[in-house]
Amino acid sequence: MRVTVSQIKEMKERGERIPMLTAYDYTTARLLDEAGIPMLLVGDSLGMVVLGYPSTIPVTMEDMLHHTKAVVRGTQRALVVADMPFMTYHTSPSDALRNAARFIQEAGAQAVKLEGGEVVAETIGRIVDCGIPVMGHLGLTPQSIHQLGGYKVQGKTPETALKLLRDARAVEEAGAFAVVLECVPAPLARLITQRAKIVTIGIGAGVHCDGEVQVISDVLGLFPDFVPKHAKQYSRLGDVIRQVAKDYSAEVKARSFPTAKESFAMDEALVDEVARALSSA
Repeated sequence: MRVTVSQIKEMKERGERIPMLTAYDYTTARLLDEAGIPMLLVGDSLGMVVLGYPSTIPVTMEDMLHHTKAVVRGTQRALVVADMPFMTYHTSPSDALRNAARFIQEAGAQAVKLEGGEVVAETIGRIVDCGIPVMGHLGLTPQSIHQLGGYKVQGKTPETALKLLRDARAVEEAGAFAVVLECVPAPLARLITQRAKIVTIGIGAGVHCDGEVQVISDVLGLFPDFVPKHAKQYSRLGDVIRQVAKDYSAEVKARSFPTAKESFAMDEALVDEVARALSSA
């Protein structure tokens, strides 16, 4: 049985911290699911870490549906949340509802995530009213990166801090079951969490949020040349993969791979028969 939104809320009520990771493909999703991660986010961050875009903005609905389907196929227990990409929920609540429904109906996700506070509260309410769980996203909102002027910590002034508090309240009142707080000062994230009834999921927001989400590529160390301040490399798989590729290349060139162990045999009598047939052809 999959983890439900109600169970995630109950984890907050018990004071149980909620681990969450991103996943973009079947294989990774299956491993994370088997490890017991209760929520997986198919983030539009796939635009940067999978597709090689400079930001999340070029990511399309078709991109997100494609990867969400793969993650859902790789999981049995985790609650799968799909990111709604840029401009798929901004034009009207009706458009937003239609696109959110595609993630549930076509891709098999159990919830959607969208960025913004008061400005998208009506949209969140419309989606929730139609039975689709919504996760909000405040603080550093990557789809607004041009407006924010870069990847910067948000809420460092009294005005912006109060706006984040208002946005969090608006998202909660609209019916979202959780909200991501990205690159928000830890004391402010603590205030929001203390005041919020919904689940808060931090990323670069300190330890006082109800849960934590990280990009799987950062956690695994697939890009060792750059590690965001909010991330921790639990491994350096990028170095491992690079070395494996070098070792493989060297063995292929040296003819030490494949060996008999990795090859398929054939009866020598049949080989001789084929050889005779070829010579007489």
